[in-house]
Amino acid sequence: MTPVRTQWTRLIRFIAVETAQVHIGQPVNPSLDVGLAAWNKQVIKAYEILGSALDPAAQVSNTILTVKELLSPLSREEVKTVRCLGLNYSDHAAEAKMTKPAAPILFYKPLASIIGPNAPIFIPRVAQPVEEHLSDYEVELTIVIGKVAKNVSEADALDYVLGYTGANDVSFRKHQLMTSQWGFSKSFDNTTPLGPCLVSSNAIPDPQVIPLTCTLNGKALQDGNTKNQIFSVRRTVAFLSQATTLEPGSVILTGTPAGVGFVRRPAVVLKNGDDVRVWLGNGIGTLVNPVIEEGKRTKL
Repeated sequence: MTPVRTQWTRLIRFIAVETAQVHIGQPVNPSLDVGLAAWNKQVIKAYEILGSALDPAAQVSNTILTVKELLSPLSREEVKTVRCLGLNYSDHAAEAKMTKPAAPILFYKPLASIIGPNAPIFIPRVAQPVEEHLSDYEVELTIVIGKVAKNVSEADALDYVLGYTGANDVSFRKHQLMTSQWGFSKSFDNTTPLGPCLVSSNAIPDPQVIPLTCTLNGKALQDGNTKNQIFSVRRTVAFLSQATTLEPGSVILTGTPAGVGFVRRPAVVLKNGDDVRVWLGNGIGTLVNPVIEEGKRTKL
């Protein structure tokens, strides 16, 4: 099977200073953490990419644009489905005192939950007070499918991956733990940051060696590696493609490592005015997002 081959290595989506329109591009500086740079209001230059993020034939041009606002790598219109794995790290299963699953635990997110870098995570009144509802963070490696996949083998699974990005699977544990279905508790509007970079699968031949961390108000709370996943990227793509077509633009969040807030004593929760950051290695970078509770004021 021929793998997806892109002309770009790291793709970002942004509003350009020069045009005030949305573009996709490749950062001029190959080592720049664009998410952190955007949060710190540093100048970010990118070579414009001509075409769609989901078209592997899209070309990197010589036109250089300046980032005015960094957006999620894919628009909500480009995303086909958002599937998520729960309890997919052995250390996270241990800290939650839950048995390792025999098959991937799957739930979906609606597109309305997706936000980009720097955008506020919005905690609605139904999830307040946060100390009771246990608003939580989860750094996650995220797969973007690049071509139609159905009934693919584990051996061929990575050939269908366009690239990898990061996500923060913000969760509200009171709602999650009162039912066996997790969709509601992980699907509130504007609560799931995605980005900042989409790194081509060409540049990440082995997705099982990616470090990932989460910090809250400057304190490191998660420090993991995808090598500890119970179901690898290969197994996940192959499993999800069984009898169900994965279209280009399908997004898969692959679970979180140990260190989440609700198992800590005392519990750590996301609250109004917080600064939460998830970072993934291999060029993906940092997602920085402030937290806002509905009905409360905060400075962004």
